[in-house]
Parts: sequence; C-alpha cells; structure tokens
Amino acid sequence: MWRSRVFAFRWRCSWLLIVWSLLWGSVARAQSAPPVLSVGIVPQQAASELARAWIPLLQEVGRRARVQLTFRTASDIPAFEDRVMKGEFDLAYMNPYHYTVFSNKPGYQAFLKEKDRKLVGIIVVPKGSPVQSLEQLQGKRVAFPAPAAFAASILPRAEFTRHHVAIEARFVSSHDSVYKGVASGLFEAGGGIQRTLEAIEPEVSSQLRVLSRTPAYTPHALAIHPGVSAEVAERLRQAFITLDGDEAGRALLEPLNFKGLVAATDSEWDSIRALRLKQPVGSSAVKQ
Repeated sequence: MWRSRVFAFRWRCSWLLIVWSLLWGSVARAQSAPPVLSVGIVPQQAASELARAWIPLLQEVGRRARVQLTFRTASDIPAFEDRVMKGEFDLAYMNPYHYTVFSNKPGYQAFLKEKDRKLVGIIVVPKGSPVQSLEQLQGKRVAFPAPAAFAASILPRAEFTRHHVAIEARFVSSHDSVYKGVASGLFEAGGGIQRTLEAIEPEVSSQLRVLSRTPAYTPHALAIHPGVSAEVAERLRQAFITLDGDEAGRALLEPLNFKGLVAATDSEWDSIRALRLKQPVGSSAVKQ
C-alpha cells in the first residue's frame, strides 16, 4: 500500500515536471522569437517592382534589428491610404502630406527619412510634344497618381492653379501609370517625381521630357505605429541608418535610388502643415 502511494506520487510528479517543461519551453520559444512587423509601402509603382526593391532591404534590416519585417502595399494609393488610416501597418513609408494626416490619426510618428533628398514634383510631357510652358496645357488632360499624392499631384496641381491654367485632371492610381499614359499619348502631360521617373523602364522614360519642377519639400516619411515599442523602434532606426555604411547595405539601397536613411523628427514636416492643405484621402476621396 505504502509503495503504491509512493509510486503514484512519483508518477504525478513526473507528469507535472513534463507539463512544466513543455510550458516553459513554449514560453521561452515565444520570448526568443523575433517580433514580426509589417511595413506598408506607398504604391507609387507596380507591386512587383516595389517588392523586388524593398523585400531584400527589409530582410537585411530585420536581420540587423533582430526582428522580422514583412513587405506590404496596396492595389493603389487610395487603398493604401485606407489601410494606413486603419493603422494596419507597423511601419509605413508615406508621402509628406500623408504623414501630416496620419500623424494625427492613427498616430504614426516619423523616425526616418531619405538621406540628402528634397521632394520635388515634376510635370512630364511626351518627348516630341510642342508644349513648352504650363499655359499651353490649358484645358488639356493631365494625369496624376491620386488626389493626395503630394509631390506628384498636390504640388503640380498647385502650380497649374498659380499660373491660372485650368486642366482636366485624371487620377490613374500610380506613378508608373502616369508615365505610361503620357508616353502612349493618352494624356498630354502628367505629374510625378524624379526618382520614380528614373526607376521606370527606359523604354518609357526615354519617351518623356520634364516640362516643369515644383518647389522642394521634406521627403517621404518612414513612420512607425504607436503600438510598436520604443526599444524595437530604436533597433530598427539604427539598422536602417547603418545600411549606407557598408557595401552590402549600399547595394540594397541602390534599387530604391536612396543614398541612405537618416533619423527624422515630426517637426521636419511642419513646412507641409504650413501649406494648410485640405485634400481628402482614401478611396472615398477619388469617388467624390
């Protein structure tokens, strides 16, 4: 009887030890697993092009920061705005106007920006076009990526307004669609930025000419969701910043035409706020 009780006690202790070991192992694995964070990239170009440029860079940054970064985008800029508005991304690469909107709600905070870059909007026309001034585009069809695309839409449209030129604006979802539409003759002109013009296929860019440039502003923000811890945010900041310090990192920056990334603070976008822009964002804005 006594022996059976001892045996039962030892059996229960053994099972408790096994259960405890399994639970502890699960907790330890959970604690050691790197956090998985999503990175939303504004779809200025086709998703396949963005993925080709961004995924290798994000993998390397994740390795350096001891986190796992997953690439995300959207079908077009208004859909991207909808997703950022809902706070779906842990990090988001967004244009300056987007940042002034989404820093209020849901509260994204800029922590990085492109190194040695000011954002300038451009207006392109077909290479063989006789148009030499904005005034010659009076009443013409001009393509833009989306209503709230800052340098490629808001700034160029402001230039037309400043020159008292009325145009027929058409929104075509991406920078690439603008360039292809202008090159094919579907539109007389279009708005974009130098970086995406340089990134598109040479057979398209070679058919275009830059007609006009806008004033320069603070570039896109790489902003972080308020739900990401300060400790993880700082690890990410340092990992991004170190990319231009070695050959492997510079090779990953090259497809984006980035010289590097540097630390940024919210106040650097105050010049955009000073414009007092009231452009609605999201898919509902396009339908208006």
